[in-house]
This record gives sequence, structure tokens and C-alpha cells, in this order.
Amino acid sequence: MENQDKPLVWLDGEVKTPPFTQTARIETGVLLRQLQQGETLSMPHSRPMPSIGVHCHELRIRDEDQNWRIIYRIDRDAIVIVDVFSKKTQETPQNAIDRCKKRLSKYDKDRQE
Repeated sequence: MENQDKPLVWLDGEVKTPPFTQTARIETGVLLRQLQQGETLSMPHSRPMPSIGVHCHELRIRDEDQNWRIIYRIDRDAIVIVDVFSKKTQETPQNAIDRCKKRLSKYDKDRQE
């Protein structure tokens, strides 16, 4: 039986030009495709984000003059894109962490109903 790619489920945010450059969009697409195919990404492309939740990670995209972050969760049946934002400091902003937790909580609740 052939493996099927996991779908991407976007809770918020998008990867478009502008503000992403074409190069950053292509890199993002390649990395998301790898995730869909079941590959495990690690640094420098991705790192775990246990502060947000189990199976949550931060995809790291370096663009010309910005650092983009895509928060995602690996579910059994999908790759859930939780947030997309430009990261300006070393630490992930607390409001981004809180926003991601809230979105995931709502997503999980809606799926149970």
C-alpha cells in the first residue's frame, strides 16, 4: 500500500509574496512537503516547541531581511499550521505562544464535536 502525504491544515497565516520573497516561499514549500511525506526535520530548519504543546515545532525560514517562523504540529492525520509570523528577537514572543495554544485548543475542541 502506498503512503499518502498528510494534508496541511492552516489555522492562520499564509506564505505569500510579499512579504515572503519567492526564494523563501520555495524553501518553505520544500520543507512543508518533506513534513507531509513523514520526514522529521531538525535544526537548522526546525526545532521542537514544547512550550506550545506536544508534537509542536517551529519551522525556521531565513529570508533576505527577516526571520520567519511557522508554528506547526504533527498530528497522526495532518500537519497543522498554527501560526506564521516574523520573528525579530531571539526568544519567541509570549503572545505568539499564547495565540498558538488558543488556536490549537479551539481546533482540538472543534474536532471532538
